Order: sequence, then C-alpha cells, then structure tokens
Amino acid sequence: MAKLKRGGIEPHEDYGFFGPGSVVWKVWGYPTAPTVGFQRAVVVEELDPPLVAAVHATQGIYRRSRTRYDRTLKYFAMVAFAGSRQVCKAADILVKVHSKAIGHLPYGGGTYDANDPASQLWIQLTGWHSILYAYEKYGPGKLSPQEEKEYWEACALAAELQTCSPDDIPRSREGVRAYFERMRPKLSASPIARQAMNHLLRSELILPPTPRWAKPASLAVAKAQRIATIATMPRWMREMAGIRQSRLLDILIVPVMKAGFALARISPKVELRLLGRISPSTVAVVAPVKLGIPPRKEEVLTPAQARARHGYAKPAEAHLEFRARQAARVFDDGEAPSEQGLDESQEILGPLA
Repeated sequence: MAKLKRGGIEPHEDYGFFGPGSVVWKVWGYPTAPTVGFQRAVVVEELDPPLVAAVHATQGIYRRSRTRYDRTLKYFAMVAFAGSRQVCKAADILVKVHSKAIGHLPYGGGTYDANDPASQLWIQLTGWHSILYAYEKYGPGKLSPQEEKEYWEACALAAELQTCSPDDIPRSREGVRAYFERMRPKLSASPIARQAMNHLLRSELILPPTPRWAKPASLAVAKAQRIATIATMPRWMREMAGIRQSRLLDILIVPVMKAGFALARISPKVELRLLGRISPSTVAVVAPVKLGIPPRKEEVLTPAQARARHGYAKPAEAHLEFRARQAARVFDDGEAPSEQGLDESQEILGPLA
C-alpha cells in the first residue's frame, strides 16, 4: 500500500458516467458501500432461485471467497468511478463470464442463465438498494428528495451496462419497494440458498491472513459487520432464511458502526488502506477519486456515447454466437461450458486465485 501517493496513482481516462458532485460518488464513496452495503447485496441476492443455482454450480464463493468478493466489488466500483472505456470493457467481458453460468434449476425444473435480463435486474436493484440502505442506516442518513430521484435515475443509467433494460428500473423508493414486493413470492430459501447466505455472512473469509496477535481484533470486526448486515435485512427475510439475531443487537450495532465509519472517513488514505484489506483490486479504481486526481479528460459520458466511442455492443446484444455455443455445450451435448470468458476476465477484474 506504499503506492498511495498522488504520483503513484494512475488517473482514469475520463469521469465515466457520473463524476464529481454526483449522488453516486457521494453514496458509493462512503465506507458503508464496500462493507455492509455490498455484503447485504450479495447475501440477499441468493434468495433468487436462478441466481443461487448459478452461484452453486460454479462454487466460486466457496472455492475462492476472497477473490470472488474482490472481483465482484471491483466491477461495481468501476461502474461508479472508473473511466468509460474501462467500464465498457468490463461490462462486455462480464457477459462472457456469465455465459458459463447456465444450466438446469436444481429445484422445481426449468433452466437458469446468469445473462437473463430478469436475473440481471434483480442483481442491479438489490445492489443499488443495499448500498443506499447501508448509507442511510450507518452513514450520514437519508438523501434529500432530489438526491434520491437522481440516485434511481443513475441506477437506470448503470443498468445499460447489464443485459436488463433501464426501462425496468423503478425511478423512486416506492417503485423499488413495489418491485421487491412483486419478487417476494418468487424468492426461496432453498438448502443451497441458505448455505450461500450463511457463507457470505462470514466476513472473515474475505480478509487477508493476519498475525496471531491481530486475529481477535480481525474476528471482532468481522463479527460486527455480520451483525450490521443482518440488522439491515427485514424480519420476513431472516425468518425465511433461518437467520437469527435479536432486536437488541439490531439496535446496539447502529451507533458502533456509525462511529466506525465516521472515523474511517477522517483520512482518504485510511479509507483506501482499509479498502485494500477487503478488496485489493478495487483500490486502483477508487484511489483517484479519494485522492482528488483528475482524469485525463474531465468529461462525463452516457453509456451509449461510450459504446459508440469505444466500439462496444450493448450487453444484451454482445457475444450472441459465443453464448449460443455455450448453451449448445451445456444443454445439447451435456458438457461443461467453456472457461474462456472467465480466463479473459482476469486482466480486467483481477486474478481468480
């Protein structure tokens, strides 16, 4: 982490899709985002049967918990903070990565496909909702009405980097609540969902090895994050998943986390060092923003402008032939899908191991 000097940080090419003064930089730049907010998102996502089927089939969260968290968090941070070319490239390769996450649902019949627009919509909304929820509960508090309107408009803009349609993104808190109510009957705490949720709540799995003398403190931090994340989950969801936590803990954890996150905000370098412990690959994405390093071009683009400039297709229309070959391998030939997309992604999202 000695590279956390202005001269050692590579500036982004441009401001990407949001930029200084945006509500996205305000909310996603707070330390609640890569910790409680992101953990809540990946835990809640597992209640969707197609999504957890894909997660279970790849076994990535179990075999490489730390790198999986690192790579996924890096992608979401790139959408918020990185230059437009870098984000378009990451969104494009992610379609190829997801092309291997296809198969037959283990319960109830049917198939799953990680590139399915409905699955991508679920990921998009649980992610953006969880980041905002954690910011409100453990950070500065609720956004103004205008800021919240801007936030959900930004969520729709970011959806253009997924295979789902931005038209399906609600533009208000009420609309988001209505979406989750429509999804509720479709959710299921299957055995593989419960297994995944409990695994993802083990915050200690994403931390680097620590000296024996530091382990008690490390485990205490991980335990506090687990309590804080569970405290953001509604009771019906916890009951469905068999996750137990007292109301007293829900209350007591709030001032502890508020104080901890406020303390981390004292210094950008402290924030980046803490981020480096849970997601080393994400530091280079966030550092230019935290350290005030301007991009080479001080401009903000739309995803459509960026795709036209950098030569990328819409994610929903990307790599159709490759995705068809993957489907044929799995559903027609009964073979394992190609790892090509996953291998190619390492240059962009970070190593697999």
